[in-house]
Amino acid sequence: MTEYGRGQSLPPWHPDDPLFGDTWDGGRDTSYPGDGDPHAGQYADPYSTGQHQVPHQQGYYGQQPQQQYYGQGGYDGGGAGSPYDAGHGAGATNPHGMPVVNDPYDTGAQPGYYAAQQGHPQQQPHGQGYPGPYGQPGADGYLAPHPGGPGGPGGPGGRPDADPETGWDPGPDQGEHAFFADRDDGDGDFDHEDGDGRSKRSGRRGGEPKKRRGGCACLAVSLVLAGGLGTAGYFGYDFYKTYFAPAPDYSGKGSGQAQVKIPDGASIADMGNELQQAGVVKSAGAFVEAAQAEKKSSGIQPGTYSLRKQMSGAAAVKLMLDPASQNGLIISEGRRAKAVYELVDDKLGKPKGTTEKAAKNARASDLGLPRFAKGNPEGFLFPSRYSVGEESDPLDVLRDMIARAKAEHTKVDLAGEAKKVGKSPEEILTIASLIQAEAQQDEEFGRVSRVIYNRLDKDILLQFDSTINYAKGRSSLETSVEDTRFKSPYNTYLNRGLPPGPIDNPGHQAIEAALNPTKGNWIYFVTVKPGDTRFTASKAEHDRNVQDFNKEQRKKKGNGG
Repeated sequence: MTEYGRGQSLPPWHPDDPLFGDTWDGGRDTSYPGDGDPHAGQYADPYSTGQHQVPHQQGYYGQQPQQQYYGQGGYDGGGAGSPYDAGHGAGATNPHGMPVVNDPYDTGAQPGYYAAQQGHPQQQPHGQGYPGPYGQPGADGYLAPHPGGPGGPGGPGGRPDADPETGWDPGPDQGEHAFFADRDDGDGDFDHEDGDGRSKRSGRRGGEPKKRRGGCACLAVSLVLAGGLGTAGYFGYDFYKTYFAPAPDYSGKGSGQAQVKIPDGASIADMGNELQQAGVVKSAGAFVEAAQAEKKSSGIQPGTYSLRKQMSGAAAVKLMLDPASQNGLIISEGRRAKAVYELVDDKLGKPKGTTEKAAKNARASDLGLPRFAKGNPEGFLFPSRYSVGEESDPLDVLRDMIARAKAEHTKVDLAGEAKKVGKSPEEILTIASLIQAEAQQDEEFGRVSRVIYNRLDKDILLQFDSTINYAKGRSSLETSVEDTRFKSPYNTYLNRGLPPGPIDNPGHQAIEAALNPTKGNWIYFVTVKPGDTRFTASKAEHDRNVQDFNKEQRKKKGNGG
């Protein structure tokens, strides 16, 4: 075939087709090529009398020969003038006077389907060649299909399903969608004999009537749609409850008892979760909504609360803001570890000495102490408010205090800041404990810290009464000469430098002062009376300040103080 000007051959048809012989011009000139007009008949008529030709085209490489679809002699595979003429030599021409182009794929002259009748072309090859006219073998020995004839529908070797009149076989399930067709996979399309001995086909095309699945299929589709709508409805309702509907909530103040521990750093949502798990509120959302409506809810602090079961969110918020619900254990700044142990025993209702014994028997790792603490909790029981319940364990309470101290040390970068001032973290905590014991007013913390640094730098004995009191396990403002001779590594009247460790549990202010002493040259200080602490670098001035202190003490004694 040439690259341009070729159309596709029309499909074969049968002379008995009711449309055979009808003409259809499609609004075009229906005259045929060769009638005098070289451009007549622009479109082939599939239902004409077989006289149509596709005209040759002009403009593409000049005039090119076209395939003769409908010739006077039918599909002329070997006649003169055919483009598939393989038996004509050079110089053969078509009716238009154009040279014949031989088809390189043509193995010889092949008669068309209707060569003996109307001259229509054969399209589909069969085997090596083309079948001949109806009832006559072609070059390859095959018969052309013909109704009732050999190879035709209904004839020997034909398809039993084809229409006996037209030869049309619609194929399987053309009249019904396969989804609704009943098919027995067990029977398939195998033939079987009925009781009469007659063979009939089972399955889709057999003698048995087809089973319809229309009702089942519709039911299945309905169920799928219903399931989809149900799923969409469920998620829609869940979305509504989550973002629009109020959270599930109890009503009233509740009943019974429930202790809830709110951990450090807990948000309002975290608190709600803790309350929900303890059965206090019906949902965390109910507590969150109530807390958002209460301006004072920001005052709810971590700790252990005594609450009731099945409370409304609003009732829970109100009770948590009431100090009566808070099982608070307050550790004030400067308390020694021994005093803290006694407070824990009293709060938990334990026998005296229970907490102290537990602390001594516990390993440092069990308490969470750092290595430089050397297993001694002194200085690491951070002053704060702690919540304890009736079932709290003494060691758990101590762990909470030590954990709070570690958090504070991290906050102020104890290790990094201590290095800046030439001290170790342990030394800073020891200095902070001395400051906590000696300073009384806010402005005194930095100055006391400076006195400690100046004395250590000058290698002067600290001579703090607070260290003697710690060594003797007492709290007193009076220190006698005999007390200053008390043998203990904590006695700073006898031992230079810092004591072996903290003498109490300092708070944030004392730690900050230990890391940032106020600038000054003070070497001495004495608190003559509350609010009157005097700092000086002169020994003589300090001696006069000490005399004033003694006068104040005598006045107290004279007044029964």
